[in-house]
Amino acid sequence: MGRWRAAASLLLSRVAAAGAYKSSVPAKPPFHLHRPSASTSFHFRFLNSRPFSAIPSRVSVEANDYDSEPPCYAQSHSQAKEDEETGKIPVKAYFLCTSINLKSMQAENLSNVIPPSSRSSNYIALRFCDFPSENTEFGVWRYMVVFQYGSAVLFNVEDHEVDAYLDLVTRHASGLLPEMRKDDYAVKEKPQLDEDMKGGPDYIVLKTLDTDSIRIIGSVLGQSIALDYFVSQVDGMVEEFADINRGMEKTGTFTMHKKKLLQLVGKANSNLADVILKVGLFERSEIAWRDAKYAQIHEYLREEYEVTQRFGNLDFKLKFVEHNIHFLQEVLQNRKSDLLEWCIIFLLSIENIISLYEIVRDSSAA
Repeated sequence: MGRWRAAASLLLSRVAAAGAYKSSVPAKPPFHLHRPSASTSFHFRFLNSRPFSAIPSRVSVEANDYDSEPPCYAQSHSQAKEDEETGKIPVKAYFLCTSINLKSMQAENLSNVIPPSSRSSNYIALRFCDFPSENTEFGVWRYMVVFQYGSAVLFNVEDHEVDAYLDLVTRHASGLLPEMRKDDYAVKEKPQLDEDMKGGPDYIVLKTLDTDSIRIIGSVLGQSIALDYFVSQVDGMVEEFADINRGMEKTGTFTMHKKKLLQLVGKANSNLADVILKVGLFERSEIAWRDAKYAQIHEYLREEYEVTQRFGNLDFKLKFVEHNIHFLQEVLQNRKSDLLEWCIIFLLSIENIISLYEIVRDSSAA
């Protein structure tokens, strides 16, 4: 019995000592996993949501498909997004006039002209290094491809530098537009890329970016921005004929002079000729013809900018304009025929009156 009492007292003394030690040591705060608030989680998911697409995407069970993400994932995702944005070379396409004198421009900037690699004479490629820039990640070289039909495509040029380069073009331009057209794109060079090129949203990734790649990209962007201008011109003609048709629906006639109609005929024909001949929308690039790598870039960009489909829409609108022109020409011709018929009737009436007068005069004299 004495042994049990001794063991119990020893156990109680040890428990009391352990409690005293735990109370003397400062307690650690409980571990807390930070969870973003509802507004923060929604804002993060909205900024990082996928773009809408008609193509169904695969079902994913990755961490970013859940309602909230741990902070480590958000940091890695933002870092990946920043890495994707870095390394992009900005490309800016402008359509500022209807004609550019390439010979005089080449003579003025002879030291900046890149020797041509093809027999095409409707553009020149220029390289500059005398314009300072804050963007030194890609070096100080700036490239500009200028086309005879009025387009200029700038590579690695920042927004505040654009006017200085476009001034070089406007000195030799004719038919300046009241409102210049602009389009933005980007190129990313990635030497470790397995294939020669890879498409991306609003940019293209190339294994190597050389002067021929710049020419190919510039040619498609220059044609695309010029096509936008000609489509807008045809849209204006379509709207004008639509107004005429609405007026004919209400009044049953129209008031258009033949001179105005002939001007519309000339405008429609000149727009179609400019797109096919000057812009060279369906001419095969000699650079793309020689090397399949450049042919792949050329075809990808034409498909990306839907050049063929947009020309098809332009051709359809021109056919609508042509149909209305033929109809109005027939109406004007009928008006002219009616006028001639009335003139003939008037002359015959005068002749009959003169004949009657002579008959009456002769009869009275007899």
